[in-house]
Amino acid sequence: MIGSIQRTSTGRRIALAGAALLLAACVPGTSEEVAMGNAYAQQIERELPMVQDPEVLRYINVLGDSIARVVDDRSLSWRFNVVDMNEINAFAVPGGHIYVNRGLIEKTTNMSELAGVLGHEIAHVTQRHSMKQMAAAQRANLGMTGLCIFAPSMCQGVAGTVVQAGASAGFAKFSRDDETESDRYGVMYVTRAGIDPRGMPSMFRILLRERERNPGAMEAWFSSHPMEESRVRTTEEEIARIDPVVLNSLTRDTRSFQAFKARLASLPRSATPARR
Repeated sequence: MIGSIQRTSTGRRIALAGAALLLAACVPGTSEEVAMGNAYAQQIERELPMVQDPEVLRYINVLGDSIARVVDDRSLSWRFNVVDMNEINAFAVPGGHIYVNRGLIEKTTNMSELAGVLGHEIAHVTQRHSMKQMAAAQRANLGMTGLCIFAPSMCQGVAGTVVQAGASAGFAKFSRDDETESDRYGVMYVTRAGIDPRGMPSMFRILLRERERNPGAMEAWFSSHPMEESRVRTTEEEIARIDPVVLNSLTRDTRSFQAFKARLASLPRSATPARR
């Protein structure tokens, strides 16, 4: 899904901006990350059908902010959006942009399950997984790109291709280690926000059951989120470390979440396919 977006003109502009970063071959700073993420977010929101209902957006942003504000030490401007697509998926863009597909929200049964998804995606941003992937790709391609920058007549566009490959790596699927780290931090994040972290393994079980029942609907999620029973165990092990008294005081569901879900269900589905 993201791959087609990265071949747009916005992706090319970001690739040019990435050339300077490539010379240093280091993890981009927060300002570069935010600029890059904002540019990608603008393109994503032009390419994909987005839910525009103010009440739906208000709720998911209030919920997302309640988690992000207690864990973000960089004061990012977080934005949470609902993609009007039936496929079950969610993804994060660097700089604080989180997207959740309508199809995933419809599979949740309570607030803590959606909060677990948001906590996991927030952790991808706070742990800078995309930026670290990009830096690794930049280091791998440093030699060729340096040649093309300083002797462009010898490369005839190769530099752009290499830099674009580096940018693409930052938005590819995450490794199992990255996913595990985001799971662990996600449990911590939702707990800090006063939300029951047991929603995370509960959501994983829903997704695993859905894969057995309807594999096609889960293709987008499992292509970008390595998923096994071990991830359920990982989150449950993290949760087991929490004082039971504290755990039982945390919020699992709210009337406002159920109203949000009902509101989303009442909205007509987008008839406009993603523009390519």
